[in-house]
Amino acid sequence: MPQLTITPAGWTLPIEPGQSLLEAALSAGVRLAKSCRNGTCRACLCPMTSGQVRYRVEWPGLSTEEREQGLVLPCVAEALGDVTLHAPSATQTL
Repeated sequence: MPQLTITPAGWTLPIEPGQSLLEAALSAGVRLAKSCRNGTCRACLCPMTSGQVRYRVEWPGLSTEEREQGLVLPCVAEALGDVTLHAPSATQTL
């Protein structure tokens, strides 16, 4: 099962099959920035420092340059293996 690591906090969370990165974080009690949950508002935009994702939507709200910089939209991104996100504003809710 892939894992999601949130830095700088250092939390490592399981990602269940079919979960987005945001859903995995929320189900583990970690709050990430969010709003629309469909890849258009960009509230959840953050850097992915390692890993690969695929998107649930054909064209998420990211430019080619943003993708090349490693930015992702966790609300519509599904992990293709272990992923690390840099999300300094993340908080633990449990």
